[in-house]
Amino acid sequence: MGATIKWDEVEQGQELPAAEYQVQRLNLVMYAGASGDFNPIHWNERYAKSVGLPDVIAHGMYTMAQGGRYVTDWAGDPAAVVDYGVRFSSMVVVPDDDNGATISVSGIIEEKLPDKRVVVVLTARSGDSRVLSKARAVVQLA
Repeated sequence: MGATIKWDEVEQGQELPAAEYQVQRLNLVMYAGASGDFNPIHWNERYAKSVGLPDVIAHGMYTMAQGGRYVTDWAGDPAAVVDYGVRFSSMVVVPDDDNGATISVSGIIEEKLPDKRVVVVLTARSGDSRVLSKARAVVQLA
C-alpha cells in the first residue's frame, strides 16, 4: 500500500491536524479481551478506587495505541510507521458516563530524514494531563 503523504510536501516544524479519540468503559473491556490484560483497575470502579485510583483507568498500551492510530491515520498506511515509542506520564481516567474520557493527540514534524522518512513528535493529553511523553514515530513517506 504505502504512505499517502509525500516527503516533498512536508516541512520540519509543520504541525499536523489534531485528533480526538473517545474512550468509554466498553472500549477498555474490548481491549482487555484482545490483550489479555484483565487487571480490574481497567474495568472495575470499586476495585480501582480501593487501590487509590480516582476511577477506572485506561490501559497504558491502549493509550499508546491511540497515538499510533493518529500516526497511521495521518500517514495513510500502518506499515509506513517504522519506529514508535512513548513513555507513560499520566493516567487516562475513564468515568462511567455517556462521555467517558477524551484523548487528544497532535503532532509536529520534528525532522526530515534521508530515504523519505520523517520524525513525528506527538503530544497526547486527557483533560489537563499529558498522558504520553517522549512520544515519537519515524514514518516512511512516499
